[in-house]
Amino acid sequence: MISTDIIRPFLLTALEATDFKGLGEKYSGKVRDVYTQKAAKRAILIATDRQSAFDIKWCTIPLKGQALNQISAWWFEKIKGVMPTHVIDVPDPNAMVVKDLTMLRVEIVVRGYLTGSTGTSAWVNYNKGVRNFCGNVLPEGMVKNQKFAAPIITPTTKGEDDELIDPKGIVEHGFATKAQWEEISSKAIELFVTGQKIAAERGLILVDTKYEMGYDSEGKLTIADEVHTPDSSRYWVAATYEERFARKDEPESLDKEFFRLWLRSQGFEYGGKHPEITDDVRLMLASKYIDLYERITGEMFVLPKDAKVAERIERNLQKYRI
Repeated sequence: MISTDIIRPFLLTALEATDFKGLGEKYSGKVRDVYTQKAAKRAILIATDRQSAFDIKWCTIPLKGQALNQISAWWFEKIKGVMPTHVIDVPDPNAMVVKDLTMLRVEIVVRGYLTGSTGTSAWVNYNKGVRNFCGNVLPEGMVKNQKFAAPIITPTTKGEDDELIDPKGIVEHGFATKAQWEEISSKAIELFVTGQKIAAERGLILVDTKYEMGYDSEGKLTIADEVHTPDSSRYWVAATYEERFARKDEPESLDKEFFRLWLRSQGFEYGGKHPEITDDVRLMLASKYIDLYERITGEMFVLPKDAKVAERIERNLQKYRI
């Protein structure tokens, strides 16, 4: 595992944003800068080092974008036998060239455990007394971080505020037909089970995840955005889960839930004062992203030799200029 002392110099080179010319129409998301090329039916995703939580952009985490993009690329390769992926090329550690899809207007969230800290999470809703959760009837007597008998799907709508929705609502709102939703949900479960199996082989528990899907120009359902990254998924260390669960301690996590819990511990609430994000916290998060990359892939994380990350990305994307 790479120490925080080795990561520290990269605090000064964290990639907060890009402004590339000739790559298409730019859109800045929470983490990625997206350049769309409609005529070429493709888009370029740039993973920056921005860190978000609770729908707020907080800071930058050094090397996060590289780890995030490379984890996602690794997973896309592993799950391409389950369903088509949007990946065309990975020309740079921080960049991915993908098919421009007609995206679904819902996010498909698959959960294997009763946990979470946000308003749409399983545990927060269960703790409030909700037992019919997005069409899933949950039994009484469950406790936080307990495993479900089988994975459940809890979709959310896309928009300013994600809202929980059930399969009936998805069909009624015209987000998908009944037949389409059956394929979507079936593929989501297959992806999740595949992800859990691979994670388990590496001593990790894939707790829950978010999938984004769309249709390509031929009408094929395609997995998009990112797959099983620490931004879209929750990971726990398998070796310590049972003992911690028995003690009612929080599991040992390797994802941005650590950051959410840290924010809560600092007294953060929606609309309230934002705690200071120190360099030590940024370095801790960076080490978690890198640790997860190495645990999942079994490969050493390669530190960039060129401190001018944006210039390197732009150079590697020259052939995709329009």
